[in-house]
Amino acid sequence: MNAPKPFDPAVMRSAATRACGLLKVLANPDRLLLLCQLTQGPHCVSDLETTLAIQQPTLSQQLGVLREEQLVTTRREGKQIFYSIASDEAMAVMQVLYQLYCPQPNGAEP
Repeated sequence: MNAPKPFDPAVMRSAATRACGLLKVLANPDRLLLLCQLTQGPHCVSDLETTLAIQQPTLSQQLGVLREEQLVTTRREGKQIFYSIASDEAMAVMQVLYQLYCPQPNGAEP
């Protein structure tokens, strides 16, 4: 049986840098709330503002960061802009965070 090849440090460093970039974006409560809500599907800005109680200037700023980091995409329907998660990596991390930290139906522990 062949021994596993050691990890290439350059490849590991590159992966660690990408992971740190994602975690840095997620390390903001408002952005985390926005992404959590978007795991349920696309939402328009007014719905996000109402549901999450994030005031408009902060909401726009944090959605801008998520767009800039390419974690979300937008689509326009008339005057409304809908946001959805564009990053498979962000979605996977959000699913793990949901399992660890969010209450489960029927009162079961996460």
